[in-house]
Amino acid sequence: MLEKEIKLVEESFKKYYFDHFDLIHTPANPEEREFGYQKFNSGMNRHISLKSDKELHLLLMTQVPSDVYCSNARYSFPNLPMAEKDWQKADLIFDIDAKDLNLPCRTNHICKKCSNCANVFANQEQCPQCNSAKFDTVSVLCKDCILAAKNEVKKLISILESDLGIKNENIQTYFSGNEGFHVHIPNSSYEKLESKERAELVDYLMFRGAMPETFGAKLSNFAKSTFAEPDDKGWLGRVSKQIFGSKSNKAKASKQIISEGYMTFKRKLEELQRQIGVQIDPSVTIDVHRIFRLGGTINSKSGLVKILCEDISKFNPSNDACFIGDDNVTVLADCPVEFRLKGKKFGPYKKEQVTIPRHAAVYMICKGCATLA
Repeated sequence: MLEKEIKLVEESFKKYYFDHFDLIHTPANPEEREFGYQKFNSGMNRHISLKSDKELHLLLMTQVPSDVYCSNARYSFPNLPMAEKDWQKADLIFDIDAKDLNLPCRTNHICKKCSNCANVFANQEQCPQCNSAKFDTVSVLCKDCILAAKNEVKKLISILESDLGIKNENIQTYFSGNEGFHVHIPNSSYEKLESKERAELVDYLMFRGAMPETFGAKLSNFAKSTFAEPDDKGWLGRVSKQIFGSKSNKAKASKQIISEGYMTFKRKLEELQRQIGVQIDPSVTIDVHRIFRLGGTINSKSGLVKILCEDISKFNPSNDACFIGDDNVTVLADCPVEFRLKGKKFGPYKKEQVTIPRHAAVYMICKGCATLA
């Protein structure tokens, strides 16, 4: 991002922060957490201690960061180097990103920015301008991707409540500010879990490594297998419901499965992983030292806000997470895919000068698809 674009985006971010302190708060026990931030075209500043909203708001106004982070972990000495912090515990955090769902619609809303000549193009494997095959992929908001990510969130919350006993009032769902959702569990009996145990929890939630024997299969004598019932709790019931449908259909379906053999049943379980397992980013949950984007702050990949979703079914990120102003800005736009913000459609643009609302200009600049005219 060039200096003139940085100036415009920083001005826009600063105005948001000044106008919306009510949305930006330190989490519980801030004095035990590590904070960090980045500025445009600059590295990460970590190991910062903030003890109150007032200190946080002062940092936002004086530094005007591109991104702000906070640890899910709590430490005795959060501002010391990592080896000296004295880790105590960490909130559970889950990341669901639309790009990881690999939906077929993605070809319609991604473009590529050439690493060699900065040309932006779509639906080609190399740059049509310089023939380079090196590029960064850029994706814009898509309602189908957001809907699919919402469904994964609902699936996750259902399992957290029914299988892990986490109360709904202790679960917070945030739009990430780009193309996904973050699910925070700030208060639970799982805070003391370290990375190894969290990895096992991730495997459970994603339904990875399931063994046929868990669901009633007998390897030595498959014909004598007794499968779980559809109304059983946890994964037993979920798997049975997917394979057999209803309880009344189980006897007939069981005969069919037994006739197909053990390995076919094993493959069915593997195929069910993406269907009934939750598609989360494992590394996010496992890492107990990660600093995570702070709720209420702007995501510099889009200019949209990481914001708490009170009702995820009704949440519309193109409206509800877009807080940048509506005054007109003239940009040279190079965005070959269309997107929507605040109810209006923008693009596609091919190296054309357009005057658009500031929020759309900032969105494209953050995506690398526009420069100031």
